[in-house]
Amino acid sequence: MKIAIQGEPGSFSHEAALKLVPDAEILPCALSAEVFAALDSGAADAAAIPIENSLAGSVLEHFDLLLRHDVKVVRETLVRIRHNLIAVAGAKMDEIDRVYSHAVALAQCRRFLAAHPQMKAVAFYDTAGSVKQLVSSNDKQAAAIASRQAAVYYGAEILARDIEDDAENYTRFFLVRRAGEAETDPAANKMSVAFTLEDRPGSLVAALTALSAMGTNFTKIESRPVPGKPWEYIFYVDCQIASIEEGTRTLETLRAHCGMVRELGHYREARSTENAGT
Repeated sequence: MKIAIQGEPGSFSHEAALKLVPDAEILPCALSAEVFAALDSGAADAAAIPIENSLAGSVLEHFDLLLRHDVKVVRETLVRIRHNLIAVAGAKMDEIDRVYSHAVALAQCRRFLAAHPQMKAVAFYDTAGSVKQLVSSNDKQAAAIASRQAAVYYGAEILARDIEDDAENYTRFFLVRRAGEAETDPAANKMSVAFTLEDRPGSLVAALTALSAMGTNFTKIESRPVPGKPWEYIFYVDCQIASIEEGTRTLETLRAHCGMVRELGHYREARSTENAGT
């Protein structure tokens, strides 16, 4: 299976793709929109996309892309984010004066960077991409923050391991397929749904109250603006389900209160204890 990811080989998305499909062929893409375009065109069989980080929050662009394209979420996994200071062979810690990485990764390693004030943090488009350019330039005064897999993939060395501020740092990833090729897992116990509300007072409360009466357990709710319609919102909900039939009843309940309801996928809930990652 060919899986599209946003970012370079060696990225956390690459790691997630291999956790989801161990023998996958990886198709790196520069932009998230290109990931979905590869899926639409058939250049990729599936896509592995980050949807939420336990510290940085949701990847909002990916909610929009899920709704814009005819796709379904078929699996999810959690990757434990372990950041490492990576340099080329022969580099020394006390000679590093620049550290490159994605802005989110830099923000998650503030304490390490504060303890090494000679290292100037420089935002880069991708964690693994920062290692790739570092090895290409062979700059012994620069380093990158990225995964262990990035160091291995590009032949670099790890100078310091697990430098993230918070050990409870996980990113949740979805495996997405074209809707016509997405098979529902009979053991699915979680569902993602997008909906808009009817323009009347209390519509959100009414919808959530109806679901609560069914015993629906929400694990996430997110709102996003509707493009071209100021002050109108699309709501994205993740909820636990006991069966596919319960998921169907949930959708029917929402349709009684909402202007638009779209199921984004049924899948098995990932557990952090089962996805330690590196």
